Amino acid sequence: MFRNFANQLINGTGAQLGANDGSSSGDKTSMAPTLRSDVYNAIDGAKAWLAGGQGRGQAGDGVSYQSLLTLIQKHFPNTQLGLDAVGQLESEVAVIVGGVTNMVLEVSKWEGMAGAMAMGTWVDALVDGHRGVVGAKLRKDTIADGIIKGLNYNTDTRLMTKEFTAKIQIISTLKSVSARIYGAGTDEARKSEALWSSKFM
Repeated sequence: MFRNFANQLINGTGAQLGANDGSSSGDKTSMAPTLRSDVYNAIDGAKAWLAGGQGRGQAGDGVSYQSLLTLIQKHFPNTQLGLDAVGQLESEVAVIVGGVTNMVLEVSKWEGMAGAMAMGTWVDALVDGHRGVVGAKLRKDTIADGIIKGLNYNTDTRLMTKEFTAKIQIISTLKSVSARIYGAGTDEARKSEALWSSKFM
């Protein structure tokens, strides 16, 4: 089972996420004391990082992702960006987005509705960050692809709450991202909606 999960996470992006491999929440009996504040710090930082042009570095520069990655690694130590992916815009975005999403799912594991609210905040930040991207259309499109790859393939849904209402809210929120970024009715939106609908089963 772990081999299948690892293969899913290493999908040509140079990314590897160690979400629930025994080094993280799998053996814990309570939520890490700093997780909630770290989630909101990561959300704020990732939004600015995605948009760029704010004097704090930007996605794809090969350097500024490190502060976000360090925050993620506090809770998921095996989350890494392969050397071949450093400076690769889509890969950097996919790893960071997947890592922060796992942090939010980890909150939901312990506090269902708090996690659902945090996921709403995270998704809004992703959409706003993408909307504010400074640079050419190609850059904006590549960031969009990285966001969707991070959400769809670099997250560990086993971390998600089992609380029915919170789980529905989280999945509904995640299903909306592609439509908000690419547009309702696009192929990308339909694929993401189908993928997240299947995760509810």
